[in-house]
Amino acid sequence: MTTLIRARGLTRRHPAPKTRLFGPRAFTTGLEDADLDVREGSAVGIIGESGSGKSTLVRLLLGLDTPTAGTIEFDGRPVDAGAPARSLHWLRRQTGIVFQDPYASLDPRMSVGRIVGEPLWALGIEGDRRARVREVLEDVGLEPDMAERFPHEFSGGQRQRIALARAIVHRPRVLVGDEPLSALDVTVRAQILGLLGELRARAGLTLLLVSHDIGVVQNLCDEVIVMKDGHVVEEGPTEKVLLQPQVSYTRRLLASIPVVDPAV
Repeated sequence: MTTLIRARGLTRRHPAPKTRLFGPRAFTTGLEDADLDVREGSAVGIIGESGSGKSTLVRLLLGLDTPTAGTIEFDGRPVDAGAPARSLHWLRRQTGIVFQDPYASLDPRMSVGRIVGEPLWALGIEGDRRARVREVLEDVGLEPDMAERFPHEFSGGQRQRIALARAIVHRPRVLVGDEPLSALDVTVRAQILGLLGELRARAGLTLLLVSHDIGVVQNLCDEVIVMKDGHVVEEGPTEKVLLQPQVSYTRRLLASIPVVDPAV
């Protein structure tokens, strides 16, 4: 597989609130000197505790935030997040994202058809847009005529399917999930997990999955990145990292997973 996303020395620091009138400005570090290679067609899970830098890394890779230092390339093309928004349309065309909360990520005033089709209009993608919306709704397990309805008419799992349809309607090469399953109940989570696997196989998507749920990463991802305090502390094939972790932090993270005693 060829390398689709390459990051080198990626760092993001944020100014901290000033506590003194004079003196240097303090900073907090969200990400520090991270290197990353994502192969085309792979599924990469990013795990770690809250505040470890997972979402910061994803935002930088998508050009949604500007790194303090370091470089990002997408298919060999530099990503300049500080450039005007229109100059990054090429990157938006190649990527789609599903967020954690299906209730907050959908505009309640818009019909499902408008929500799902929004990337087609925003990116100026030609063709029969309404037909594409109906097609992608079917792809995620919804009825095409649901395009006329509104988000409040759907369950949480259905809303996440709508969000997923919006993320893939423009046929991106990379699908990013930022905790896309954590707000769902166990049964619905399993359904969406299966759907992500099907879509990845059918469309040849490259998948980046941020998750607290190590079981989800184990089932869906080929490779794992482990993050702590803004640093990548371990990475490699999923089976190797999760079954034979090399660093103490990964071992503690895995040990914290609740285990149900079958005798209870």
